[in-house]
Amino acid sequence: MNAREVSLNRANELKKANEKFLDFKKKIKHQELLDDLHYEKKKQMLLAFFKATEKDWENHKWQMHNRIMDVDTLQNFVSLTSKEIDDIRALNQTNRFAISPYYLALIGEETDDPIKMQSIPNSGEFITDYGKDDPMAEEFTNPAGSITRRYPDRLIINVTNVCAMYCRHCQRRRLIGENDEHTPLKIINESIDYIKNNEEIRDVLVTGGDAFLLSNKQIEHILKSLRAIPHVEIIRFGTRTPVTLPMRITDELVSILKKYHPVYVNTHFNHPKEISKISIKHLSKLIDAGINVGNQAVLLKGINDNKFLMTYMNQKLLMARVRPYYIFHAKKVKGTSHFIPKISDGLEIMSFMRGHTSGMAIPTYIFNAPGGLGKIPLLPSYIISHENDTYQIKTWEGNIITYKE
Repeated sequence: MNAREVSLNRANELKKANEKFLDFKKKIKHQELLDDLHYEKKKQMLLAFFKATEKDWENHKWQMHNRIMDVDTLQNFVSLTSKEIDDIRALNQTNRFAISPYYLALIGEETDDPIKMQSIPNSGEFITDYGKDDPMAEEFTNPAGSITRRYPDRLIINVTNVCAMYCRHCQRRRLIGENDEHTPLKIINESIDYIKNNEEIRDVLVTGGDAFLLSNKQIEHILKSLRAIPHVEIIRFGTRTPVTLPMRITDELVSILKKYHPVYVNTHFNHPKEISKISIKHLSKLIDAGINVGNQAVLLKGINDNKFLMTYMNQKLLMARVRPYYIFHAKKVKGTSHFIPKISDGLEIMSFMRGHTSGMAIPTYIFNAPGGLGKIPLLPSYIISHENDTYQIKTWEGNIITYKE
C-alpha cells in the first residue's frame, strides 16, 4: 500500500470518528434557528407587557429597571406548574431571583430548558443539608476592604452584589441578600490602598456580583486608581453581562476600558443557547477595542455536562472571538446539589475535546480546592506508566505508545 492509500484510509477513519459530533451539530444548529424565532416572539410579549419600545430594549438601564423578580410576573412569560409556582414563591423568600427581560426571552418551552434552569428557582434548592454557604472560605481570605486573596501575585476586589440575573448555581448566593448593593467607595478605596502597599500584587480581578453593573464613573475610578499603581500590570473584570445583559457593553464603557490597557474581561457562557446574535454584536465592541475576552464556564449537571455540547459551545465561542479559558467544576454551595456533576463527566469531556477540536477551543478543567486553597487543574491521564527513562503514553484515540528519553 503506497503513502497516498495509507493517507486516504486514515482520513476515512478520522471522518468516521467525527460522525456523531457532526450529527449533533446539525441538530443543534437547526434548534438555534427555532430558538431565534422563539426569542423574537417572547421579546415582543415582554415589550407589550411593559409598554416599551425597541429602543428601550436596547437600553441596559431599562433592562435592569424591569428585571422580573416575582413569580406573578414571571408566569406571564414562562409555562409553570402550580407546584413550580409555589416552590418559586417559597424559595424567593430566602434566595431571591431576578432575570433581565433579555435573558428571560431566551427561555424555551422545555421543562429542562438550560436558561430556565440557571435563572429560575428550582425545588432542588430546598436541599440544604449538602454543601456550605461559603465553600471557598472567602471570609478567611479577606486581608482588607473587599479583597479575596489566595495567591502570591494576584487578588480579587468584590465591588457589588448586583447581577442582571442571579444564577441559581452561584458560588456567592449567600451575598445576594434582600437588596442590590454596591460595595461602598470607602471599602473599595481601602482595597486599592492594600494593593498599593503590597508591591507583589501585579494582577487584579474586579468582580462581584457583576463588575460591569457599576456606573461608568465608578468603573473609571477603579481603573484610574489601579493603573496609577506602578506594580499593577494586569486589570481584569469579571462580568456576565455579555450573557445576561449584552446591551450594557456600550460605546462609552468600551472607550473607558480602552484608556487603561491592558484590560481583560472574563465572562460566563454555560450553554450555546446563550451565545445569541445580540451577545456576539456587543462582545465585538470589546474585542474590536483590543479587550481580550475569555470564558469561564461552570460544568453543571443537566445543563452542559455533555461532551458534544461543551465542544460545540467552545467552538462557537471561538467563532465569536472569545477564548475558552476555564471549565469550573461546580462548587458545593448549599442549595445547589442538583447542579453538581461527577468529576468523571468533566474528564470525559476533556478527553473528547482533545482529539475532536483544536487546542484553542479547549479550556482548562478546574477544581477549586475547598477552603480557599486555590485552583487545581484536572486532566485526563495520558501517562500510563513511567519507569526509568521509559514512558507508556496513551494517545487521544486510546492507543498506547512507548517513549524512551
